[in-house]
Amino acid sequence: MTEQQKVKKKRSFPTAYTVLFIILIFAALLTWVIPAGSFERLAYDAEAGHFIKTDAEGAETVVEATQQNLDKLGITVPLENFKNGKVYKPVAIPNSYKKIGRKPQGPVAVVMSMVTGLAESIDIISFILILGGLIGILNKTNTFAAGISALSRKTKGKEYLLIVIITLLITAGGTTFGMAEETIAFFPILMPIFLASGYDAMVCIATIYLASSVGTMFSTTNPFSVVLASNAAGISFTDGIAFRFISLVLATLISLFYLMRYANKVKNDPSQSLLADEMPAIKERFLHNYDADAVIPFDWRKSLMLTLFGLGFPVMIWGVSSQGWWFNELTTLFLCIGIICMIISGLSEKEAINTFIDGAAELISVALIVAVARAINIVMDAGMISDTILQSASGIISGVNGVLFSTVQMILFSFLGIFIPSSSGLATLSMPIVAPLADVVHVGRDVVVSAYNEGQGWMAFITPTGLILAVLELVDVSYDKWLKFVWPLMVVIGIFSVIMLALQTIM
Repeated sequence: MTEQQKVKKKRSFPTAYTVLFIILIFAALLTWVIPAGSFERLAYDAEAGHFIKTDAEGAETVVEATQQNLDKLGITVPLENFKNGKVYKPVAIPNSYKKIGRKPQGPVAVVMSMVTGLAESIDIISFILILGGLIGILNKTNTFAAGISALSRKTKGKEYLLIVIITLLITAGGTTFGMAEETIAFFPILMPIFLASGYDAMVCIATIYLASSVGTMFSTTNPFSVVLASNAAGISFTDGIAFRFISLVLATLISLFYLMRYANKVKNDPSQSLLADEMPAIKERFLHNYDADAVIPFDWRKSLMLTLFGLGFPVMIWGVSSQGWWFNELTTLFLCIGIICMIISGLSEKEAINTFIDGAAELISVALIVAVARAINIVMDAGMISDTILQSASGIISGVNGVLFSTVQMILFSFLGIFIPSSSGLATLSMPIVAPLADVVHVGRDVVVSAYNEGQGWMAFITPTGLILAVLELVDVSYDKWLKFVWPLMVVIGIFSVIMLALQTIM
């Protein structure tokens, strides 16, 4: 090994696993420092027609489902929102926070959390592995190579349309129904197309991930964030929707400008890529069967398999947005497509099965990233520190007003988003506590909802407990390269969000 190689190896950034493990250790240490505590929670039992109140120690009592009881508890959510299912998760009861005995998480708990995280993430892990198997079949039969060849010829000279169209489609999915984890399916499919079009891997990652992040950050009708948060705050999700829509359009244009600027620079001079050193290996991985000068013909098998695969995505979007589908249904969908493709692929039974297994095996590393990320949340939940953090944060918010109120809220929700990455979980926990504070300082509750949405969404650009590390592992790009790419855009989007929240506050 040369001296230059030794220096490069010494300076290499830790893998995604190491980054997550460090954060996991840090989360465990926090449970030794931050006092444990919990809000009481209220959940509606639709079958019995009454509320169940759970105290800090976990003891349950039955409460009659009346608006009067909600008023007594200080919950400003209308009773109807519980009965019609608009608020379907337990909500925190204001002024009910109580400290309890510390629940520090030691080394055994840390290791166990990774095993538990694997079990609790089995739905998304199954989705990833089945998708990998299907992609293996399509790669083995050169179906993707044929599709890439055809698409490259049609977009010759207009490759930028690929970025624009995909950005607009995924942003629309993000803002309407919270498309995020589902985008994992797009990366291994679109990466070869972007590479064949002359872009680097960062352009593909950013096109998909930024579109999803911006869409969810400025959600308009996303039922898992803005709609649930509005209902938990006791207002209609249409309150403030005009500001969120305007913000969505402007933020999309900002991110598109930033991305196109980088994409054009890389296309004109590949040495300008942040991934210049990694690109040969990435191209070998994703374009090993692709010859830019070859015309790979479509036979009926390739055409049918590619058509079935393509149809899977609109069906997926329809199922998630209107039928209540989640990963069990999505995995079943792609498993069915995979089985059909194996049958019509022309491969022998043994070759088809082995190819499917090999394809799934290539994504095991991504699946394990998901499990370790989930372990971080498990440790914090077991240490019961999330409610303590929220209690402290609400105390900070209550001391400010006006424009500063919305700005501080966004910052705090960004911080809370690290510890509570679930949009629905953060909404039902925080809104009953934080939304009434807006009344005290004469600010609309829709501002609180927007601050929650934009704060958590802004942090999702980089938070390791979210989706980004799984995406980077999928493409074999290090976290530091993503941070180097995205931080200037994060600064601009953050300032833009503060300005839009200020305008929403005063208008």
